Amino acid sequence: MTHSFTPADAIRTRFSEAMSAMYRAEVPLYGDLLSIVAEVNAQVLADRPELAAVMAAAGELDRLDVERHGAIRLGSAAELNMMRRAFAVMGMHPVGYYDLSVAGVPVHSTAFRPIDDAALNANPFRVFTSLLRLELIEDADLRAEAESILSTRQIFTDEAVRLIERAEAQGGLDEDEADRFVAALLETFRWHGDARVDAATYDRLHDAHRLIADVVSFRGPHINHLTPRTLDIDAAQAAMQARGIAAKAVIEGPPPRAVPILLRQTSFKAIEEGVTFPGDRQGHHTARFGEIEQRGAALTAKGRALYDQLLATARGEQGSQGDSYAEQLATAFATFPDTPEALREQELAWFRYDLTEAGQRLVATGVQPAGDIDAWLAAGYVRAQPIVYEDFLPVSAAGIFQSNLGGTEQRSYAASAAQAAFEEALGDTVQDELALYADAQARSMQQVRDALRGMAVA
Repeated sequence: MTHSFTPADAIRTRFSEAMSAMYRAEVPLYGDLLSIVAEVNAQVLADRPELAAVMAAAGELDRLDVERHGAIRLGSAAELNMMRRAFAVMGMHPVGYYDLSVAGVPVHSTAFRPIDDAALNANPFRVFTSLLRLELIEDADLRAEAESILSTRQIFTDEAVRLIERAEAQGGLDEDEADRFVAALLETFRWHGDARVDAATYDRLHDAHRLIADVVSFRGPHINHLTPRTLDIDAAQAAMQARGIAAKAVIEGPPPRAVPILLRQTSFKAIEEGVTFPGDRQGHHTARFGEIEQRGAALTAKGRALYDQLLATARGEQGSQGDSYAEQLATAFATFPDTPEALREQELAWFRYDLTEAGQRLVATGVQPAGDIDAWLAAGYVRAQPIVYEDFLPVSAAGIFQSNLGGTEQRSYAASAAQAAFEEALGDTVQDELALYADAQARSMQQVRDALRGMAVA
Protein backbone atom coordinates (compact mmCIF):
# COMPACT_ATOMS: atom_id res chain seq x y z
CA MET A 1 0.00 0.00 0.00
CA THR A 2 1.36 3.41 -1.00
CA HIS A 3 1.02 6.15 1.58
CA SER A 4 0.43 9.78 0.62
CA PHE A 5 2.28 11.70 3.30
CA THR A 6 2.07 15.40 4.06
CA PRO A 7 5.47 17.02 3.42
CA ALA A 8 7.41 17.89 6.57
CA ASP A 9 7.69 21.48 5.33
CA ALA A 10 3.90 21.74 5.21
CA ILE A 11 3.51 20.32 8.72
CA ARG A 12 6.14 22.76 10.01
CA THR A 13 4.30 25.68 8.42
CA ARG A 14 0.95 24.60 9.91
CA PHE A 15 2.54 24.26 13.32
CA SER A 16 4.34 27.61 13.21
CA GLU A 17 1.12 29.34 12.09
CA ALA A 18 -0.86 27.65 14.87
CA MET A 19 1.82 28.59 17.41
CA SER A 20 1.80 32.20 16.24
CA ALA A 21 -1.98 32.43 16.51
CA MET A 22 -1.95 30.89 19.99
CA TYR A 23 0.82 33.15 21.26
CA ARG A 24 -0.86 36.24 19.84
CA ALA A 25 -4.01 35.32 21.78
CA GLU A 26 -2.04 34.64 24.97
CA VAL A 27 0.35 37.64 24.70
CA PRO A 28 -1.39 40.45 22.77
CA LEU A 29 1.80 42.54 22.66
CA TYR A 30 3.20 39.92 20.30
CA GLY A 31 0.58 41.08 17.79
CA ASP A 32 1.97 44.60 18.13
CA LEU A 33 5.43 43.26 17.30
CA LEU A 34 4.10 41.59 14.16
CA SER A 35 2.54 44.84 12.98
CA ILE A 36 5.71 46.81 13.72
CA VAL A 37 7.86 44.32 11.82
CA ALA A 38 5.45 44.27 8.85
CA GLU A 39 5.53 48.06 8.62
CA VAL A 40 9.31 48.30 8.95
CA ASN A 41 9.95 45.55 6.42
CA ALA A 42 7.58 47.09 3.89
CA GLN A 43 9.34 50.44 4.24
CA VAL A 44 12.82 48.92 3.89
CA LEU A 45 11.87 46.99 0.76
CA ALA A 46 10.25 50.10 -0.73
CA ASP A 47 13.31 52.22 0.05
CA ARG A 48 15.79 49.57 -1.11
CA PRO A 49 14.48 47.86 -4.26
CA GLU A 50 17.95 46.39 -4.84
CA LEU A 51 17.64 44.49 -1.56
CA ALA A 52 14.18 43.25 -2.54
CA ALA A 53 15.59 42.02 -5.86
CA VAL A 54 18.50 40.22 -4.17
CA MET A 55 16.21 38.52 -1.66
CA ALA A 56 13.76 37.53 -4.38
CA ALA A 57 16.55 36.02 -6.51
CA ALA A 58 17.78 34.02 -3.53
CA GLY A 59 14.28 32.73 -2.76
CA GLU A 60 14.31 34.50 0.62
CA LEU A 61 11.65 37.15 0.07
CA ASP A 62 8.67 34.81 0.33
CA ARG A 63 9.89 33.37 3.63
CA LEU A 64 10.26 36.78 5.31
CA ASP A 65 6.65 37.23 6.42
CA VAL A 66 6.37 33.71 7.86
CA GLU A 67 9.78 33.61 9.51
CA ARG A 68 9.72 33.02 13.26
CA HIS A 69 11.82 31.52 15.96
CA GLY A 70 10.56 30.43 19.32
CA ALA A 71 12.15 29.26 22.55
CA ILE A 72 11.30 26.65 25.14
CA ARG A 73 12.98 25.37 28.30
CA LEU A 74 12.76 21.69 29.19
CA GLY A 75 13.38 19.98 32.50
CA SER A 76 14.53 16.43 31.80
CA ALA A 77 16.37 14.20 29.37
CA ALA A 78 13.13 12.36 28.58
CA GLU A 79 11.43 15.63 27.61
CA LEU A 80 14.33 16.63 25.36
CA ASN A 81 14.41 13.22 23.69
CA MET A 82 10.71 13.26 22.87
CA MET A 83 10.90 16.87 21.72
CA ARG A 84 13.62 15.89 19.24
CA ARG A 85 11.33 13.19 17.87
CA ALA A 86 8.43 15.64 17.62
CA PHE A 87 10.47 18.22 15.74
CA ALA A 88 11.78 15.52 13.38
CA VAL A 89 8.21 15.01 12.15
CA MET A 90 8.36 18.63 10.96
CA GLY A 91 11.78 18.36 9.31
CA MET A 92 13.58 20.17 12.14
CA HIS A 93 16.98 18.94 13.28
CA PRO A 94 19.25 19.84 16.24
CA VAL A 95 21.94 22.28 15.10
CA GLY A 96 24.63 23.68 17.38
CA TYR A 97 25.39 23.33 21.07
CA TYR A 98 25.12 26.36 23.34
CA ASP A 99 26.44 26.47 26.89
CA LEU A 100 24.67 29.34 28.63
CA SER A 101 26.04 28.51 32.07
CA VAL A 102 29.04 30.76 31.38
CA ALA A 103 26.61 33.69 31.33
CA GLY A 104 24.88 32.72 34.57
CA VAL A 105 21.97 30.81 33.04
CA PRO A 106 21.75 27.15 34.23
CA VAL A 107 20.87 25.58 30.88
CA HIS A 108 22.47 24.24 27.74
CA SER A 109 20.70 24.33 24.42
CA THR A 110 20.39 23.52 20.76
CA ALA A 111 18.32 24.94 17.92
CA PHE A 112 15.89 22.71 16.06
CA ARG A 113 15.56 23.93 12.48
CA PRO A 114 15.41 22.91 8.81
CA ILE A 115 18.84 22.36 7.30
CA ASP A 116 18.62 22.32 3.50
CA ASP A 117 18.06 25.33 1.26
CA ALA A 118 14.65 24.32 -0.04
CA ALA A 119 13.29 23.61 3.44
CA LEU A 120 14.69 26.87 4.82
CA ASN A 121 13.08 28.87 2.03
CA ALA A 122 9.79 27.02 2.50
CA ASN A 123 9.67 27.98 6.18
CA PRO A 124 12.76 28.57 8.36
CA PHE A 125 10.90 28.04 11.65
CA ARG A 126 13.37 27.41 14.48
CA VAL A 127 12.95 26.61 18.14
CA PHE A 128 15.80 27.39 20.54
CA THR A 129 15.46 24.53 23.00
CA SER A 130 17.14 24.59 26.40
CA LEU A 131 17.57 21.82 28.96
CA LEU A 132 17.73 22.71 32.65
CA ARG A 133 20.99 21.65 34.26
CA LEU A 134 19.91 20.33 37.62
CA GLU A 135 23.53 19.71 38.64
CA LEU A 136 24.02 23.47 38.77
CA ILE A 137 21.50 23.84 41.62
CA GLU A 138 23.83 24.15 44.61
CA ASP A 139 21.29 23.17 47.29
CA ALA A 140 21.30 19.36 47.19
CA ASP A 141 17.86 19.06 48.80
CA LEU A 142 16.33 21.56 46.38
CA ARG A 143 18.04 19.81 43.47
CA ALA A 144 16.57 16.46 44.51
CA GLU A 145 13.14 18.02 44.98
CA ALA A 146 13.25 19.64 41.54
CA GLU A 147 14.25 16.36 39.94
CA SER A 148 11.41 14.56 41.70
CA ILE A 149 8.85 17.16 40.60
CA LEU A 150 9.98 16.95 36.98
CA SER A 151 9.93 13.14 36.98
CA THR A 152 6.18 13.09 37.57
CA ARG A 153 5.05 15.37 34.77
CA GLN A 154 4.17 14.52 31.18
CA ILE A 155 4.41 17.51 28.85
CA PHE A 156 3.12 15.67 25.76
CA THR A 157 -0.45 14.52 25.25
CA ASP A 158 -1.06 10.84 24.59
CA GLU A 159 -2.28 11.78 21.11
CA ALA A 160 0.94 13.64 20.32
CA VAL A 161 3.07 10.67 21.40
CA ARG A 162 0.92 8.22 19.37
CA LEU A 163 1.29 10.34 16.24
CA ILE A 164 5.03 10.81 16.71
CA GLU A 165 5.40 7.04 16.97
CA ARG A 166 3.14 6.56 13.95
CA ALA A 167 5.18 9.00 11.86
CA GLU A 168 8.34 7.12 12.79
CA ALA A 169 6.83 3.72 12.03
CA GLN A 170 5.29 4.55 8.66
CA GLY A 171 7.65 7.29 7.47
CA GLY A 172 5.26 10.23 7.70
CA LEU A 173 1.72 11.42 8.40
CA ASP A 174 -1.26 11.79 6.08
CA GLU A 175 -3.31 14.98 5.97
CA ASP A 176 -5.67 14.09 8.79
CA GLU A 177 -2.86 12.77 10.97
CA ALA A 178 -0.79 15.89 10.31
CA ASP A 179 -3.62 18.16 11.43
CA ARG A 180 -4.18 16.10 14.56
CA PHE A 181 -0.44 16.11 15.28
CA VAL A 182 -0.26 19.91 15.06
CA ALA A 183 -3.25 20.32 17.38
CA ALA A 184 -1.92 17.79 19.88
CA LEU A 185 1.65 19.09 19.94
CA LEU A 186 0.45 22.67 20.36
CA GLU A 187 -0.81 21.73 23.83
CA THR A 188 2.79 21.22 24.96
CA PHE A 189 3.56 24.88 24.24
CA ARG A 190 0.38 26.39 25.74
CA TRP A 191 0.49 28.55 28.87
CA HIS A 192 -1.04 27.03 32.02
CA GLY A 193 -1.37 29.39 34.96
CA ASP A 194 -1.94 26.66 37.52
CA ALA A 195 1.36 25.77 39.17
CA ARG A 196 2.27 22.17 40.02
CA VAL A 197 4.17 23.22 43.15
CA ASP A 198 3.03 25.09 46.23
CA ALA A 199 3.96 28.72 46.75
CA ALA A 200 6.73 27.95 49.24
CA THR A 201 8.44 25.56 46.81
CA TYR A 202 8.05 28.06 43.99
CA ASP A 203 9.72 30.71 46.14
CA ARG A 204 12.67 28.42 46.92
CA LEU A 205 13.11 27.57 43.24
CA HIS A 206 12.77 31.24 42.36
CA ASP A 207 15.42 32.20 44.89
CA ALA A 208 17.82 29.67 43.36
CA HIS A 209 17.19 31.14 39.89
CA ARG A 210 14.06 32.52 38.26
CA LEU A 211 14.58 30.29 35.27
CA ILE A 212 14.62 27.20 37.49
CA ALA A 213 11.23 28.20 38.88
CA ASP A 214 9.94 28.72 35.34
CA VAL A 215 11.01 25.26 34.20
CA VAL A 216 10.05 23.21 37.25
CA SER A 217 6.83 24.80 38.50
CA PHE A 218 4.41 24.29 35.62
CA ARG A 219 2.71 21.57 33.61
CA GLY A 220 4.63 22.27 30.44
CA PRO A 221 7.40 24.34 28.89
CA HIS A 222 5.04 27.06 27.56
CA ILE A 223 6.63 28.85 24.60
CA ASN A 224 8.35 31.83 26.22
CA HIS A 225 8.68 33.97 23.11
CA LEU A 226 8.14 34.06 19.37
CA THR A 227 10.35 36.21 17.20
CA PRO A 228 9.58 37.70 13.78
CA ARG A 229 12.44 38.79 11.51
CA THR A 230 12.91 42.43 10.61
CA LEU A 231 15.16 43.99 7.98
CA ASP A 232 15.94 46.98 10.22
CA ILE A 233 16.03 46.27 13.94
CA ASP A 234 16.98 49.83 14.86
CA ALA A 235 13.80 51.12 13.20
CA ALA A 236 11.81 48.35 14.90
CA GLN A 237 13.32 49.25 18.28
CA ALA A 238 12.41 52.91 17.78
CA ALA A 239 8.88 51.93 16.78
CA MET A 240 8.50 49.79 19.91
CA GLN A 241 9.57 52.69 22.08
CA ALA A 242 7.29 55.10 20.22
CA ARG A 243 4.34 52.84 21.00
CA GLY A 244 5.23 52.78 24.66
CA ILE A 245 6.43 49.17 24.63
CA ALA A 246 9.03 48.50 27.32
CA ALA A 247 11.86 47.48 25.03
CA LYS A 248 15.33 46.38 26.07
CA ALA A 249 17.72 49.30 26.44
CA VAL A 250 20.42 47.56 24.38
CA ILE A 251 20.13 45.59 21.14
CA GLU A 252 22.01 42.32 21.52
CA GLY A 253 24.61 41.35 18.93
CA PRO A 254 26.82 43.35 16.56
CA PRO A 255 26.36 47.08 15.89
CA PRO A 256 24.49 48.47 12.85
CA ARG A 257 26.41 47.78 9.65
CA ALA A 258 26.14 48.26 5.89
CA VAL A 259 26.35 44.47 5.57
CA PRO A 260 24.54 42.92 8.56
CA ILE A 261 26.27 39.94 10.13
CA LEU A 262 25.03 37.11 12.34
CA LEU A 263 22.09 38.13 14.52
CA ARG A 264 20.80 41.24 16.28
CA GLN A 265 17.94 40.89 18.79
CA THR A 266 15.77 43.06 20.98
CA SER A 267 12.68 42.33 23.05
CA PHE A 268 10.02 43.76 25.30
CA LYS A 269 10.29 42.80 28.92
CA ALA A 270 8.53 39.74 30.24
CA ILE A 271 4.91 40.24 31.21
CA GLU A 272 3.66 39.55 34.73
CA GLU A 273 1.06 36.79 34.69
CA GLY A 274 -1.27 35.52 37.35
CA VAL A 275 -0.54 32.09 38.81
CA THR A 276 -2.71 29.87 40.97
CA PHE A 277 -0.85 27.67 43.45
CA PRO A 278 -2.38 24.60 45.11
CA GLY A 279 -4.86 25.67 47.76
CA ASP A 280 -6.05 28.52 45.49
CA ARG A 281 -3.27 30.83 46.61
CA GLN A 282 -2.75 33.52 44.01
CA GLY A 283 0.64 34.76 42.85
CA HIS A 284 2.55 36.08 39.85
CA HIS A 285 5.16 34.78 37.44
CA THR A 286 7.23 36.52 34.76
CA ALA A 287 8.78 34.53 31.91
CA ARG A 288 7.10 35.21 28.57
CA PHE A 289 8.12 38.12 26.37
CA GLY A 290 8.28 39.32 22.77
CA GLU A 291 11.36 39.53 20.63
CA ILE A 292 12.41 40.90 17.24
CA GLU A 293 15.50 39.82 15.32
CA GLN A 294 17.52 40.95 12.32
CA ARG A 295 19.56 38.28 10.56
CA GLY A 296 22.73 38.93 8.61
CA ALA A 297 25.53 36.99 6.99
CA ALA A 298 26.73 33.70 8.42
CA LEU A 299 30.39 34.00 9.40
CA THR A 300 33.15 31.47 8.84
CA ALA A 301 35.24 30.21 11.76
CA LYS A 302 37.70 33.02 10.98
CA GLY A 303 34.88 35.57 10.97
CA ARG A 304 33.40 34.24 14.22
CA ALA A 305 36.79 34.42 15.92
CA LEU A 306 37.08 38.08 14.92
CA TYR A 307 33.50 38.75 16.00
CA ASP A 308 34.04 37.13 19.40
CA GLN A 309 37.28 39.07 19.90
CA LEU A 310 35.68 42.43 19.08
CA LEU A 311 32.58 41.70 21.17
CA ALA A 312 34.76 40.82 24.15
CA THR A 313 36.64 44.09 23.66
CA ALA A 314 33.41 46.10 23.63
CA ARG A 315 31.99 44.34 26.65
CA GLY A 316 35.24 44.66 28.57
CA GLU A 317 35.47 48.37 27.91
CA GLN A 318 31.81 49.12 28.61
CA GLY A 319 31.69 52.28 30.69
CA SER A 320 35.46 52.49 31.02
CA GLN A 321 35.68 55.67 28.94
CA GLY A 322 32.29 57.15 29.71
CA ASP A 323 30.86 56.04 26.36
CA SER A 324 27.62 54.13 26.02
CA TYR A 325 27.73 50.44 25.22
CA ALA A 326 26.49 51.20 21.68
CA GLU A 327 29.40 53.61 21.20
CA GLN A 328 31.89 51.10 22.59
CA LEU A 329 30.47 48.43 20.30
CA ALA A 330 30.69 50.64 17.21
CA THR A 331 34.29 51.57 18.06
CA ALA A 332 35.33 47.96 18.59
CA PHE A 333 33.73 46.78 15.34
CA ALA A 334 35.16 49.55 13.18
CA THR A 335 37.90 47.12 12.15
CA PHE A 336 35.46 44.45 10.94
CA PRO A 337 35.24 44.68 7.11
CA ASP A 338 31.85 45.98 6.00
CA THR A 339 31.52 45.26 2.28
CA PRO A 340 30.49 42.01 0.63
CA GLU A 341 33.70 42.00 -1.38
CA ALA A 342 35.95 42.32 1.67
CA LEU A 343 33.99 39.71 3.61
CA ARG A 344 34.34 37.28 0.71
CA GLU A 345 37.95 38.00 -0.16
CA GLN A 346 39.06 37.74 3.47
CA GLU A 347 36.96 34.58 3.94
CA LEU A 348 35.06 36.05 6.89
CA ALA A 349 31.56 35.08 5.71
CA TRP A 350 29.92 32.26 3.78
CA PHE A 351 28.48 33.01 0.34
CA ARG A 352 26.05 31.40 -2.07
CA TYR A 353 26.98 31.60 -5.76
CA ASP A 354 24.65 31.56 -8.75
CA LEU A 355 24.56 32.66 -12.38
CA THR A 356 23.62 36.18 -13.39
CA GLU A 357 21.50 36.78 -16.49
CA ALA A 358 24.75 37.27 -18.40
CA GLY A 359 25.98 33.94 -17.10
CA GLN A 360 22.76 32.22 -18.13
CA ARG A 361 23.04 33.71 -21.64
CA LEU A 362 26.60 32.47 -21.86
CA VAL A 363 25.54 28.95 -20.89
CA ALA A 364 22.94 29.06 -23.67
CA THR A 365 25.65 29.78 -26.24
CA GLY A 366 27.68 26.76 -25.17
CA VAL A 367 30.81 28.88 -24.81
CA GLN A 368 32.90 27.90 -21.80
CA PRO A 369 34.60 30.90 -20.16
CA ALA A 370 38.18 30.73 -18.98
CA GLY A 371 39.15 30.89 -15.33
CA ASP A 372 37.15 30.03 -12.26
CA ILE A 373 34.82 31.65 -9.73
CA ASP A 374 36.81 34.87 -9.16
CA ALA A 375 37.22 35.48 -12.89
CA TRP A 376 33.55 34.79 -13.52
CA LEU A 377 32.54 37.18 -10.75
CA ALA A 378 34.73 39.90 -12.28
CA ALA A 379 33.24 39.24 -15.72
CA GLY A 380 29.69 39.48 -14.38
CA TYR A 381 28.71 35.88 -15.12
CA VAL A 382 28.36 34.92 -11.47
CA ARG A 383 27.15 36.70 -8.35
CA ALA A 384 27.89 35.96 -4.71
CA GLN A 385 25.39 36.71 -1.96
CA PRO A 386 26.02 36.24 1.78
CA ILE A 387 24.31 33.17 3.22
CA VAL A 388 21.76 34.10 5.90
CA TYR A 389 22.75 33.14 9.43
CA GLU A 390 20.16 30.61 10.60
CA ASP A 391 21.44 30.04 14.13
CA PHE A 392 21.94 31.80 17.47
CA LEU A 393 24.56 33.54 19.60
CA PRO A 394 25.05 32.30 23.16
CA VAL A 395 26.00 35.71 24.59
CA SER A 396 22.97 37.32 22.96
CA ALA A 397 20.65 34.52 24.06
CA ALA A 398 21.87 34.85 27.62
CA GLY A 399 21.44 38.62 27.45
CA ILE A 400 17.83 38.22 26.34
CA PHE A 401 17.19 35.61 29.04
CA GLN A 402 18.69 37.77 31.77
CA SER A 403 16.85 40.93 30.77
CA ASN A 404 13.58 39.02 31.01
CA LEU A 405 14.30 37.51 34.41
CA GLY A 406 13.80 40.78 36.18
CA GLY A 407 17.11 42.37 35.23
CA THR A 408 18.71 41.61 38.60
CA GLU A 409 19.76 37.98 38.15
CA GLN A 410 23.49 37.66 38.77
CA ARG A 411 24.55 34.05 39.02
CA SER A 412 28.07 32.80 38.51
CA TYR A 413 28.56 29.28 37.21
CA ALA A 414 31.92 27.88 36.24
CA ALA A 415 32.31 27.32 32.52
CA SER A 416 30.92 23.82 32.19
CA ALA A 417 30.05 22.89 28.63
CA ALA A 418 28.68 19.36 28.60
CA GLN A 419 27.89 18.58 24.99
CA ALA A 420 28.29 14.82 25.40
CA ALA A 421 25.77 14.75 28.26
CA PHE A 422 23.39 16.95 26.30
CA GLU A 423 23.60 14.70 23.25
CA GLU A 424 23.03 11.62 25.40
CA ALA A 425 19.82 13.22 26.69
CA LEU A 426 18.90 14.29 23.17
CA GLY A 427 19.40 10.80 21.76
CA ASP A 428 21.29 12.24 18.80
CA THR A 429 24.30 14.37 17.93
CA VAL A 430 23.87 18.06 17.18
CA GLN A 431 24.92 19.14 13.73
CA ASP A 432 27.80 21.57 13.23
CA GLU A 433 26.36 24.80 11.86
CA LEU A 434 29.67 25.81 10.28
CA ALA A 435 29.75 22.54 8.33
CA LEU A 436 26.23 23.22 7.05
CA TYR A 437 27.21 26.69 5.78
CA ALA A 438 30.43 25.36 4.24
CA ASP A 439 28.45 22.66 2.44
CA ALA A 440 25.90 25.19 1.14
CA GLN A 441 28.68 27.38 -0.23
CA ALA A 442 30.55 24.45 -1.78
CA ARG A 443 27.41 23.09 -3.46
CA SER A 444 26.56 26.47 -4.97
CA MET A 445 30.11 26.88 -6.30
CA GLN A 446 30.04 23.42 -7.85
CA GLN A 447 26.69 24.08 -9.52
CA VAL A 448 28.10 27.26 -11.07
CA ARG A 449 31.23 25.46 -12.27
CA ASP A 450 29.18 22.64 -13.76
CA ALA A 451 26.91 25.08 -15.59
CA LEU A 452 29.68 27.24 -17.04
CA ARG A 453 31.81 24.28 -18.01
CA GLY A 454 29.00 22.68 -19.96
CA MET A 455 28.14 19.96 -17.48
CA ALA A 456 24.73 18.95 -16.18
CA VAL A 457 23.91 20.63 -12.90
CA ALA A 458 23.04 18.10 -10.22
